[in-house]
Amino acid sequence: MNGVEVRHLDVGYRKTGAVLTGLDARARRGELTILIGSNGAGKSTLLRTLAGLQPALGGTITLDGADLLAGPVSARARRLAVVLTDRVEVGLLAGRELVALGRYPYTGAAGTLREADHAAVDEALRSVKAEHLAGRRMHELSDGERQRLLIARALAQEPSVLLLDEPSAWLDVSARVALLGLLRRLARTQNRAVVLSTHDLELALRLADHVWLIGAGRRFVTGSPPDLIGSGAIGEAFDTDDLAFDPATATFALNPPRE
Repeated sequence: MNGVEVRHLDVGYRKTGAVLTGLDARARRGELTILIGSNGAGKSTLLRTLAGLQPALGGTITLDGADLLAGPVSARARRLAVVLTDRVEVGLLAGRELVALGRYPYTGAAGTLREADHAAVDEALRSVKAEHLAGRRMHELSDGERQRLLIARALAQEPSVLLLDEPSAWLDVSARVALLGLLRRLARTQNRAVVLSTHDLELALRLADHVWLIGAGRRFVTGSPPDLIGSGAIGEAFDTDDLAFDPATATFALNPPRE
């Protein structure tokens, strides 16, 4: 079972230095890997480095044993797709037109869609159950509907790796559950390595196959949800004076008031 592997990876900024160092981790094909950590821990920096949006300061990133970021950008875009947390303004584009942008690595500057490109767009829309949104303008859609189409746009690239930075940030509770469930299904049915960051810790522990945790002191720990819960790493990373993580229920509870 291959996938994305990082070895001795250092991420950060050349002017200000490393944010995270010596990372060793794997995101397997067919699994949903969820990255968790407190605000400012370095989650977005790590994902942007995996995506090639900023250079690694050291170490390697491979997909199925080969350098993930090697070669021209157009070739990388056929292997890897990214959905960032920023709101995307797409003017008056219809849903299908947005998804079709995912075919740019195959069509080039001309943007002419061939039969295979149209088929890939149709499949991407079906994968996220968004066929009914194909003809609607993006500005008419809810946050959840827009997010489904942005994921469909990424899937239209036919990538082996899908990276998402806080994809549920703008969604309500039911939409967050549906979205993470969708991504878990896509990982399994399409044999992709799906890596996403989220602040929804309890939901992550219920749906993730594998967890990357940036804990206290930016200590990096990986494992299955039961492994991390049992090791105490979750509580160590997120407990506060008022809240404590309960390993038995995998939820947070209020601490009793102090005398």
